[in-house]
Amino acid sequence: MNYDFNEIIPRRGTDCVKWDECPDPDLLPLWVADMDFPAAPCIQQALQRRLDHGVFGYVHVPESYYQAVVRWFSRRHGWQMQREHILYTIGVVPAIAAILQSLTRPGDKVLMQTPVYNCFFSCLRNAGNALVENPLIRRDNHYEIDFDDFERKIVEEDVKLFLLCNPHNPTGRVWTPDELRRMGDICLRHGVFVVSDEIHNELVMPGHHYTPFASLCPEFAQNSAVCTSASKSFNIAGLQLANITVPDARKRALIDRRININETCDVNPFGVVALQAAYTPEGEEWLTQLMEYIHGNYQYLAQFLSENMPQVALTRIEGTYLAWIDCAAFGLSSKVLETRLREEAHVWFTAGEAYNPSGSTFLRINLACPRSILAEALQRFASFLSTL
Repeated sequence: MNYDFNEIIPRRGTDCVKWDECPDPDLLPLWVADMDFPAAPCIQQALQRRLDHGVFGYVHVPESYYQAVVRWFSRRHGWQMQREHILYTIGVVPAIAAILQSLTRPGDKVLMQTPVYNCFFSCLRNAGNALVENPLIRRDNHYEIDFDDFERKIVEEDVKLFLLCNPHNPTGRVWTPDELRRMGDICLRHGVFVVSDEIHNELVMPGHHYTPFASLCPEFAQNSAVCTSASKSFNIAGLQLANITVPDARKRALIDRRININETCDVNPFGVVALQAAYTPEGEEWLTQLMEYIHGNYQYLAQFLSENMPQVALTRIEGTYLAWIDCAAFGLSSKVLETRLREEAHVWFTAGEAYNPSGSTFLRINLACPRSILAEALQRFASFLSTL
């Protein structure tokens, strides 16, 4: 079956964050990380069958749900996870919050690789943790890990936990097995627990391959909690469901207890149905075509920038549907750029400052939209920059 990702589905007036956060009726929002594509037909059909039942009480997460997760990651990614290691909660950010609150104490040092997803910072603040940064190295519009700094910070700062983003938001890196092994070995050597946010796991560009951190060896699995969800890949974030895979029984019990203390243990029945429909051959085919389309959007962006805005540096994207562009040549901070673009050009990108001061000249652009919307947004962007 061929899927049409060019179709524009009107979202304004549906109380969605992406389109209704700002009242400007002419605004094109390419900021927050959700897609403007309808969910795969197999997901819609499964949800319709559940809707037709008409009763929406508290949900019991069935065995078939766990088996869908186990089969999917085994077949696609070679990760032989165990059903009993899986915990569920309402989202990856609540999952990370529960892990930090259960496995660290206020004041404990947590390592992160900046620039990085903005909610990581709020999770740390809410848990009372202290941030230790391992800044990523930008070289030739590509980000790399400073491994010497990584290990030195762990030792000198007495780091207790490493919060990994794999694939990495916003830089678009898909960490290689060798990079993951080097980080995992350092963490094992110094007794640092790894929490890996792998929510963008299926959103990988051609020529790259996502590797689950815990799949590399039993020791890494035992020393980690891996957070996954179908929400980003299948555009079902509003159904609020995520998984945490934790082989260590003691840590799993602590995290499970914190999920209950936080009252994030009761999930949406539609999320349970949607994941099982997504993790099927029909869902996989939709996902394949989705990534072909998003890769086409990335190529369109690269060509447009090259032809119309050569001063803008595009980071090479390996994964996610989020472009990371450096606008330093225009002499404005990313926050000023974001505001002026929204108010004057009626297009909304995300200011890179949200992800760390190192992103202060960057904008993040959501490519998961029909190409006609992307094209119009880029035209507005170029017209605005021509006035500076």
